[in-house]
This record gives sequence, structure tokens and C-alpha cells, in this order.
Amino acid sequence: QVQLVESGGGLVQAGGSLRLSCAASGRTFSNYAMGWFRQAPGKEREFVSSISRSGGNTYYADSVKGRFTISKDHAKNTVYLQMNSLKPEDTATYYCAARNAVSSGTYYVKASSFGSWGQGTQVTVSS
Repeated sequence: QVQLVESGGGLVQAGGSLRLSCAASGRTFSNYAMGWFRQAPGKEREFVSSISRSGGNTYYADSVKGRFTISKDHAKNTVYLQMNSLKPEDTATYYCAARNAVSSGTYYVKASSFGSWGQGTQVTVSS
């Protein structure tokens, strides 16, 4: 299993930006498709974005499309989530997830598809 550590969360005003990072260790990062999920208090964990093993294919939830960008840096063993135009409804704990992927171009959107998870980082957007 790959170990994942998220960072970059914090408190930001509506309309602001944050960049989340997820550092991976323990396995060959380039073998992994990655994803970001979030969970707000009292709500179920929901999909945010995912990226294929190669980094060439990405997918976003409709709620963040056009505002968030996922990227993968193989040299730094890190996946990023750039979040712009943040809204109060983006407030949640954000989790990074990894899946050892055979296909270089496949991305995953179900939480059950991922085998490794980080501990989460809190994002709070004030109105």
C-alpha cells in the first residue's frame, strides 16, 4: 500500500483559492491513479476529482468543474488539487486516495475503487 499525506487546507474567504497537496510514499507513484474526495459534517463522502495513472486523463464532479484542477507530479510523488473560486459549500475534509492501476489512462470515481487513503485536510470557506 502507498502511504498518503495531505496538506494545504485552511480557512479562506468565499472566492478565494487553496492548493491541496497529497504526498505519496512507499510504492511507485507512477503506477497509481489518484483521486480527491471530500466529506462535510453530517454528509457522506463524495467524489471531487480523479486523475489517471499517467496524469493524462482527469475527471471532475459537476459541482467543482471549471473551478478545481487536479494534477500529478511524478518527480515529486505528489498529486495536487488547485481550488479556485471557493464557495462555502466547498467546506469539508478533503481526502486523497490512490489505486494501483494497470491501465495508464483510466480514472476512477468510486471511493470503493481506491485502496489507500490519506488522513484528510480541512478546508473551510467563509461567506
